[in-house]
Amino acid sequence: MSEIFDQIKVRSVASYLPGRALRIDEVDDVLGLLPDAPVKLQKWLQRMKMLMKELLEVKAYHFAIDPTTREFTDDNISMSLEAAKKALNKADMNASDIDLIVYGSAHQDQMPTASVRIQEELGIESCGEMAVHANCISAYKAMLAAYDMLRLGRYKKALVLSSNISSSELRAEYYNQPLVKKEELFLRYFLSDGAGAMILEAEEEEVDKAGYYLEHVYMESVGGKKPAAMRNKRPAYWMNPREEFENGYHHLAQLFNEQLREHFHDSDGSVFVKGLKRMIDNYQIAVQDVRFFQINFPSKNISELVMEECKELGIDEKALTTSMSSMGYVGPPMLFISLEDLLDKNLLKNKQIILSFVTEVSKFMQAGYVIRKHELA
Repeated sequence: MSEIFDQIKVRSVASYLPGRALRIDEVDDVLGLLPDAPVKLQKWLQRMKMLMKELLEVKAYHFAIDPTTREFTDDNISMSLEAAKKALNKADMNASDIDLIVYGSAHQDQMPTASVRIQEELGIESCGEMAVHANCISAYKAMLAAYDMLRLGRYKKALVLSSNISSSELRAEYYNQPLVKKEELFLRYFLSDGAGAMILEAEEEEVDKAGYYLEHVYMESVGGKKPAAMRNKRPAYWMNPREEFENGYHHLAQLFNEQLREHFHDSDGSVFVKGLKRMIDNYQIAVQDVRFFQINFPSKNISELVMEECKELGIDEKALTTSMSSMGYVGPPMLFISLEDLLDKNLLKNKQIILSFVTEVSKFMQAGYVIRKHELA
């Protein structure tokens, strides 16, 4: 029987953001204008861009697109590899030391799947692998899978990755422009491209703890009776590509404003705070130990509103942290990108924790984690 490991150490966290930092006024130059979209919608989009500029306060966007040729400079695999190499270097490890790869992305249609493509590119002949596709909590689910498999002794060292190339669904050429709708276009002004990676290692129980340790990972879905708030219209089978394009079934859409707010807030509180409370209660998390509360919402404004509810759970509002303003919303990899920033600053004291929780809106799946710092006596 495999040995059970209780200590899962965070060996390193790294990220990769493609291209140079872009201002919101440069987004259309890179993603392309939409001259064939309805004129009324084009005017609305320009007004929306100004509104998003004011509300989101995003300083920079990153796209894996050459601003001159507007051709792709990266894809999900190459971005993941860049993040993985940085994580391996930080951990002073070789790719051959990894015996498990778990990859999380919003969604993917490639065959073979991304995890084995990453394995091949890293030159790892044999290892365990898994790919998880679950919108913005896929990175959390990848972390959970790696965490549990390391604890069970199935593997010893795991490379957990996530990447997201939102621009591929936001470029002008992707759309059937005469059919585009508002809920399909405003995404262009807060989504970004990027990747992140984490290396986890199972340690023997008798090892003295020093460093950052993953203590809990949580997930749930509360959207069983709620409509999807982010989706495309593809059926659960392969379509004729021409028919798919002609009907605009490939367009990514998200509800916003009152429609999204209606499903995010229940009569007894937001789905986010209720889920966070379940996580805290389930693992008996001591909220007084929270030094950083990592929220990955695609809006500074939304994060601050949710924080008002979180204060009722005993979380200090000063603990709120988000990397949204520095690079836009990268989707699933935000977990690792934000975490790298926190760990590199080395601001945690002994026994303090990073608590993270996230709600994605395609079907209101939720997840979170706790990482604690330990110092030798």
